[in-house]
Amino acid sequence: MQICVVGVGYWGPNLVRNFLFQDVVGSVYVCDTDQKRLSAIQKTFPMVKVEQQYERILENKEIDAIVVATPVSTHYMLAKKALLHGKHLLLEKPMTSNAVEAEELIEIAKERGLTLMVDHTFIYTSAVEKIKEIVSSGTMGEITYFDSTRINLGLFQHDTNVAWDLAPHDLSIMLHLIPYRPIAVMATGIDHLQNGLEDMVYMTLFFKENMIAHFSLSWVSPVKVRRTMIGCTKKMIVYDDMLNDEKIKVYDKGIDVGSKEQMEHALIQYRIGDAYSPALENREALSVEAAHFISCIQEGGTPITSGEHGLWVVKILEAVEQSIAECRKVYL
Repeated sequence: MQICVVGVGYWGPNLVRNFLFQDVVGSVYVCDTDQKRLSAIQKTFPMVKVEQQYERILENKEIDAIVVATPVSTHYMLAKKALLHGKHLLLEKPMTSNAVEAEELIEIAKERGLTLMVDHTFIYTSAVEKIKEIVSSGTMGEITYFDSTRINLGLFQHDTNVAWDLAPHDLSIMLHLIPYRPIAVMATGIDHLQNGLEDMVYMTLFFKENMIAHFSLSWVSPVKVRRTMIGCTKKMIVYDDMLNDEKIKVYDKGIDVGSKEQMEHALIQYRIGDAYSPALENREALSVEAAHFISCIQEGGTPITSGEHGLWVVKILEAVEQSIAECRKVYL
């Protein structure tokens, strides 16, 4: 299989390295308009083939798939051309700048029988895979809340707000773990630099089911936090991605609600049991994701982070922007 990575700025070199290490990949091409970047990537990986002109990549019939790792504003144009030229596609997140563009890409891929996958890398980590396994086992009960904090000092983006920059990680995790979809969004945010891009955003997602999700996002925090709490009717999970060991802890804690008559008298039983941290496999998520992309192409399977998965992330982010602008709840 021949694969081309388009864009080798921050994330692209990681993609190049992981596709080079896939046994079924014969050659990796790299396309970037910046010759300095091409020279640097070829110095690091002498076996790659470099090209500045995207059109030549599209016309190269030996190339089976294209991986787009460029700014989100360019995703739609590059992705549409790739699909129309019969190339399978892996798109960096967020998938597109708006839902209309994402829906069109999904339709083109379906019509042409092509694999369309979105690079939501966290889904392929052993930590999230383990959480999915635990939640799906039924031992946790029903999910009642998803509470995520992703804050740090910087890195300010010049073309997008903190929600579009940081929220895709946790939204994709939530969508992966929860079998239902939100019906509404309420968000608030503030733009300290007065440049039209919020650097702090608080998002709340509402569901028909007895569940709620909340996300705290910031570029102006004195500390870096990457923590998610998942509350269920039987047990609870805390996922702290900043920890090297014990990233996941499962707590046998919660509340037991009695009869309606007991509830009227505020008789609630608190349950405090054991806590444990499951063992996690030591592996690179991006390598797992690259292998999954190739497998979907070869076997015709549906990617875990499919175009539809990426579309939901974009839909929610659009609703967040609208909610902040109009100071109201926005229905999906």
